[in-house]
Amino acid sequence: MPPPVYSADGPPVRVLHVNSMLTGGGTDDQCVKLVQGLLALGQSVWLAGPAERALGRRARADGMPLSDTGAAGPLKLGFIVRCARLIRRHAIQIIHGHHGRDLWPTILAALLSGRRPRIVLTRHMAKSPSSWPSRRFLLGQCDALVAVSEFTARVLREGVNEPRSPEPERRRRPPLLGDHAKIVVIHGGLDTARFQPRPADDSTVLALRQSWGLSPEHFAFAVMGGYELPRGKGQREFLQAAATLRDKLPLARFLMVGGGSLRDTLLEDIERLGLRGCTTLAPWCGDMPAAMNAIDCLVHPQVGTEAFGLVVCEAHACGRPVIASALDGIPEAFAIGGQGRLVAPESVPELAAAMLAEFHAPRLDASHRRILHDHVAARASLSVLAEKSLELYRRLLNSARPPNS
Repeated sequence: MPPPVYSADGPPVRVLHVNSMLTGGGTDDQCVKLVQGLLALGQSVWLAGPAERALGRRARADGMPLSDTGAAGPLKLGFIVRCARLIRRHAIQIIHGHHGRDLWPTILAALLSGRRPRIVLTRHMAKSPSSWPSRRFLLGQCDALVAVSEFTARVLREGVNEPRSPEPERRRRPPLLGDHAKIVVIHGGLDTARFQPRPADDSTVLALRQSWGLSPEHFAFAVMGGYELPRGKGQREFLQAAATLRDKLPLARFLMVGGGSLRDTLLEDIERLGLRGCTTLAPWCGDMPAAMNAIDCLVHPQVGTEAFGLVVCEAHACGRPVIASALDGIPEAFAIGGQGRLVAPESVPELAAAMLAEFHAPRLDASHRRILHDHVAARASLSVLAEKSLELYRRLLNSARPPNS
């Protein structure tokens, strides 16, 4: 009997997504969203991870089939054994690992199961794995390695080194050895049913603006995201740019929405630069679509590394312009919507000039905001992420295994 053909109208693919964290970071979020998207396409999908973590609880609340792996155990042996059992129990065909710390456990669980599922790994970071064994042998042990941007794929294939960079993680990013044909690019996705333009009189948006001290006449520039020592995501450069604009743009307001260990430094910067009264350090917002609609322009002045920059797509999906660093994978995310300006990383004068120009640029009306949303939905929605991932799974299942695999 010939093997089944996994086409668009073929049998569902049986997939196990492996995540030993589920604490709520960007990698966890994309993992859970991909599970959600594949389920919506009618596939047979399970998520293996700790049920009591933040995203584990959310996954269960949303009705996702989560298999609780509990504590990982020494050397993650318990986690590996539990995943191998799940592969056997559910006759898994594809096992998909996401975190760097889960790449080898994913491979070992597949080998231990005896079922020989196809192994897919995703690299969510703009650098290759840190260990020499991973850089030397990882590609040989998986069937496909997904890079979340063309830039990330270039790092994995060629390496990117900037020995004089002030950012240690940018100084040496060596390539992976092995069959680079296994590296495929699938951009991250967002829920464009949630991230979309809202009317100007939306009560949630108005209440959020009011809580941030914004009046209707104010133009709000905002940086969204955490700010951890030593440099955050460019918040200090944002404040320096704001200081040069304060007198030129009396109606401009400067927000930093998030949290982190750089808070005291940012408060000191606000005082030192004379920005009190026009700058707000706001806590994390649980309703990010509302937050994107409550601002007038997203500023993403990243100074570290960035594999893709999904926050740029989130702002564009809500019909908002973006000013972002032309860094790593960020230009790829920016190009999907294309509304706003890219600036040189760490250039305060260029950032300030872009903010000044955006303040004076014509505002997008409702129809143009909807067009911008539709551009993002067509290229970076959850359904697009799921469809491209499913296409990869089907291609792997329909292809013959290489000899001695």
